[in-house]
Amino acid sequence: MIDTSARLLRLLSLLQTPRDWTGPQLAERLAVTTRTIRNDVERLRSLGYPVAATPGVAGGYRLGAGANLPPLLLDDDEAVAVAAGLRTAAGGTITGIEETSLRALAKLEQVLPARLRHRVNTLAAVTVPMPGSGPTVAVDTLTAIAAACRDHQRLRFDYQTHDGATSIRVTEPHRLVHTGRRWYLVAWDIDRADWRTFRLDRLTPRTPIGPRFTPREPPDGNLTGYVARGLSTATWRYHARVTVHAPAETITARLPPAVHVEPIDEHTCTVTAGSDTPHMLATYLGMLDADFHFNADDAPELAEHLHKLADRYQRAPQRPPTGTTARNRP
Repeated sequence: MIDTSARLLRLLSLLQTPRDWTGPQLAERLAVTTRTIRNDVERLRSLGYPVAATPGVAGGYRLGAGANLPPLLLDDDEAVAVAAGLRTAAGGTITGIEETSLRALAKLEQVLPARLRHRVNTLAAVTVPMPGSGPTVAVDTLTAIAAACRDHQRLRFDYQTHDGATSIRVTEPHRLVHTGRRWYLVAWDIDRADWRTFRLDRLTPRTPIGPRFTPREPPDGNLTGYVARGLSTATWRYHARVTVHAPAETITARLPPAVHVEPIDEHTCTVTAGSDTPHMLATYLGMLDADFHFNADDAPELAEHLHKLADRYQRAPQRPPTGTTARNRP
């Protein structure tokens, strides 16, 4: 009886993975016959677990969605990852989910084995969360937009830009991108006939959801890079694309994630940088601690200010007169 119960739990764990299992594959994993697998599947069905079976060479068994949530069978690393994720979500950027996350975390920690509870508690004991002061997103807004992306349905919403202007946008939503501090929607803007990136905290969906659409090719295979490049240039008054004579991985480590670094070869890369003033931009590029060059015609203000800085730095080092020390200099 114990062997049968343990085998059923192991079978349920395998069926919870997002794939189809053939009878022989399950039999090999559990070291039983395919007939035993069929019997165990029937036992799971009698217990209320909807195990779907698809015949044929490409078919197999898969656990479907039922009326009740089945027990989740997690290995050690999965359990710790879920606990850490719940703890992070409790103080994250989604409003209305904090209390729910804490309730789920309490239930999980209650049933964790002592060895795993110690790992989770150790992580919590040495982690100091920094209270977030940035914008948050309502969980209803997040799930509504996610459903529109999944179902390929047009999304209408009121949107407020960074300068306070409001407008109604009609879009074909593609993907959500989370930077750790903010949520963004990448979507095709119908009226502007182009791809746009929208901050979710400035967005209020309108109902009902629009008609279905045929998905377009995304603007970039790397959506996180696409959003980062858009964010890094969206509000700059001055910007420049410079070639830096250093490996891309070296420069990337010195820059915020939003700054786009593109490798040219193993020794050089390009950096798209910007700022509100030429002085800040020039200082920013100097902090890369590497040689760089750019087309002065593309960024004349930056070129002019770099010449000023070069003259200023050239004049700065001065030797004191003979017999004069730094202490008695005026």
